[in-house]
Amino acid sequence: MKTLISPSLLSANFLDLKTDIEMINNSEADWLHLDIMDGVFVPNISFGFPVIGAVAKACKKPLDVHLMIVHPENYIKQVAETGAMMMNVHYEACVHLHRTVQQIHDAGMKAGVTLNPSTPVHMLEDIINDVDMVLLMGVNPGFGGQKFIPHTVEKTRQLRSLINRTGSKALIQVDGGVNGDTAKNLVEAGADVLVSGNYVFKSENPAKTIHDLKRV
Repeated sequence: MKTLISPSLLSANFLDLKTDIEMINNSEADWLHLDIMDGVFVPNISFGFPVIGAVAKACKKPLDVHLMIVHPENYIKQVAETGAMMMNVHYEACVHLHRTVQQIHDAGMKAGVTLNPSTPVHMLEDIINDVDMVLLMGVNPGFGGQKFIPHTVEKTRQLRSLINRTGSKALIQVDGGVNGDTAKNLVEAGADVLVSGNYVFKSENPAKTIHDLKRV
């Protein structure tokens, strides 16, 4: 299948979100990635449910919600009420990860689990068959525009090996530092879904950039 592209709203123009969302609607983007930050789990604050709700009404693409927060299990109901397709939580933020994944599924959403750069892939051995997607961070979470961590490519290969070995159906998503160069290496290593923020929204022609990313 062609690579799925999930542009990150964090890099959009917050003074004119409507225009950027219309661009997403009319582009070849598959999903829209929403990074929710609390200033506790990561050293930054992004946006919350009022913005998600407004975006959900305007966006025709499935919402890919990434919670970079402590206690994400407390917000499953609110995320589900926005109509989100995917709720992604951090392995490092969930004491009872299996229960959280079950609750996300019970709320009618697909469940994703994110690994920070320093968390090894083998930590997912006992959950890999229960999740719909694993998100590998290509940068340390909290800020857009960071430099890609090269080891993420090898980590993607390791995750693809784990998925193949266990028969898991989980997709591999990578977020952070994704551009035309890194995208090619990530797809070759086994990535299914690419999240891209600055590279898409700061380009001269974001729709063409999305088109090109789908064909790396």
